[in-house]
Amino acid sequence: MDTNETKEGTNRRSFLGTIATGAAAIGLTTIAPSFSAFAAEAKFDPKVYGDPEEMFKKLNGKHRVVYDSPEPNGVSVFVWAKVFLLTNAATGTPEKDSNVVIVLRHNSIPYAFNDAMWKKYKFSETFKGSGDLGPVFQAADAATAAKERNPMWNPKPGDFKAPGLGAVPIGINELQASGVQFCVCNMAMTVYSNVVAMQTGGKGEDILKDWTANVLPGVQIVPSGVWALGRAQEKQCAYIFAG
Repeated sequence: MDTNETKEGTNRRSFLGTIATGAAAIGLTTIAPSFSAFAAEAKFDPKVYGDPEEMFKKLNGKHRVVYDSPEPNGVSVFVWAKVFLLTNAATGTPEKDSNVVIVLRHNSIPYAFNDAMWKKYKFSETFKGSGDLGPVFQAADAATAAKERNPMWNPKPGDFKAPGLGAVPIGINELQASGVQFCVCNMAMTVYSNVVAMQTGGKGEDILKDWTANVLPGVQIVPSGVWALGRAQEKQCAYIFAG
């Protein structure tokens, strides 16, 4: 693969482009066995991750929705969650009687990690396609987000404003306070941690442990994002694509 092809591969903002980048770093033949091993051996241990079924048992509101966020798409998924709550309240259903689930999967998983991970793994740089690792993930910069923090966790006053509305409380912690539930895809964490390891010479299992230990408070790790989407819809959550 020549330099131009490598650059093109690392700049493609897609899951397959990310995998191709990691595979190119170590040779394509080494990545396939890892998927086979994952499928054969991986087990989701509730003692490590918490019981993912519990969050879905709480879905008993009058109006229920699940947002599927495979791509960051700016901050749309956070805005839409707040709009759902606001407009239901405006039509007679208070927040406590509405359920919102946000599934962070695929390229959206960095939003589930704390500031320490954003600083250590340079998510802000890779989101924009700059930096040495290439765009492992992608997202638009959010308002006045600093480079070394998760812009959606404990946002600063005035970070997010909307014409006609002024400052809007769409940080993850702020949405959680309104009853919104978040989960993050363990399958994506597993794959991406190994891609990062390929690109840096580290160990995938070490990076995965690092990420797992630094998931934001109240964000549930689930076996996969599509697993969570299925569970939410079984609980009569309307599906909205947010990526």
